[in-house]
Amino acid sequence: MKHKASATVERFMEGLRARNPGQPTFLQAVQEVAESVIPFLEAEPRYKDAALLERITEPDRCILFRITWEDDAGKVHTNRGYRVQFSNALGPYKGGLRFHPSVDLGVIKFLGFEQILKNALTTLPLGGGKGGADFDPKGKSDREVMRFSQAFMTELERYIGEDTDVPAGDIGVGAREIGYLFGQYKRLEGRYVGAITGKGAGWGGSLIRPEATGYGCVYFVNEMLRRNGEGLEGKTCSVSGSGNVALYTAEKLRHMGAKVVTLSDSSGFVYDPNGVDAHKLAWAKDLKFNRRGRIKEYADEFGAEYHAGERPWKVPVDVAFPSATQNEVSGEDAAALVKNGVIAVGEGANMPTTLDGIDVFQRAQILYAPGKASNAGGVAVSGLEQTQNSMRITWSAEEVDRRLSDIMVRVHEQCVQFGVEGEHVDYVKGANIAGFVRVADAMLAYGVM
Repeated sequence: MKHKASATVERFMEGLRARNPGQPTFLQAVQEVAESVIPFLEAEPRYKDAALLERITEPDRCILFRITWEDDAGKVHTNRGYRVQFSNALGPYKGGLRFHPSVDLGVIKFLGFEQILKNALTTLPLGGGKGGADFDPKGKSDREVMRFSQAFMTELERYIGEDTDVPAGDIGVGAREIGYLFGQYKRLEGRYVGAITGKGAGWGGSLIRPEATGYGCVYFVNEMLRRNGEGLEGKTCSVSGSGNVALYTAEKLRHMGAKVVTLSDSSGFVYDPNGVDAHKLAWAKDLKFNRRGRIKEYADEFGAEYHAGERPWKVPVDVAFPSATQNEVSGEDAAALVKNGVIAVGEGANMPTTLDGIDVFQRAQILYAPGKASNAGGVAVSGLEQTQNSMRITWSAEEVDRRLSDIMVRVHEQCVQFGVEGEHVDYVKGANIAGFVRVADAMLAYGVM
């Protein structure tokens, strides 16, 4: 199904494309927002006349720097690092760091732009930003990752701080990398402050942070179902990915009585019709978090089906959770899910569905939760980590989980407020307009700047 934009949106996008050539993921992210926000602006001249959409799609600044490091064999390598500080209208720039070969300026701008609205939806005082490098930690030794991370932070340190810009982790930046990054920041600054989140619980981090994105996504989807008189108990679910987001999504789904039948990685997916039980999930966590193995090993261990080079969207399920990476659900994939009876989709990853896929879900009027709403739990707990750091206290896991659940309920309420259309809620429209309004109101208050 070919995705079509309105003439007004197309005119706006023409100007954006001219200013941002070669950045397709960024342009895709903006178009998805523009299609909701521009019709809203037509009825709200105070926002339109102030050119707020034009302003919010231009970053405050884009920082690009060289990272030079030495591998274990003594060979010198050069990578490119980025930090895009997109908007601090609501608070310090906040967003993760991604270490992956696919990272370029367009990818970081897409992630940073999404982060503005996502952070706004949490109602916490957080601006939007993102960063990373075209470095691949896979296959590198701990010491190589340490040397790269220290070199990266040596360049980034001058631009960040607890009241300025607070990075966190993302794809390729887990507990190991955060440790090296924060250690180098502390060495350079000579201060112990909450300038990075995602830290270990024993040295300034928050409990529930590794679980937060997955748990929060499940809480959001459960709210969508509850509004329709249903819940997750008894539902069969597909989950893509096998990192933090995917595995903790699977864990929380189990807690809520659902059955998870798929997991995946870049090599393919496994289908386990018996469900990923507690023992299998613990085994998968060890495989991915400790042994850094491939998901095929799960199929070999438990006799599940393995589908090399495929994604799990043709498996019939009640609810799907795309939790791997951007653009993993095409229009064809979305059509397969709808044909097989999916009733809800909750995005755990950032922009995992293409524009054509979103169009399929919206035409079918299934419950579709865009990532800027449903995966906001990760940055929400990062914000709670900042609060704990500032107060020099540590909340219990139960307290953080309660606050996370409350935040996801508020995110859902905002989406309903701006997205309700009769009996149906357009969660894409609701999330985009709710996030935009919160940022736009702050920008209006500051004047033209």
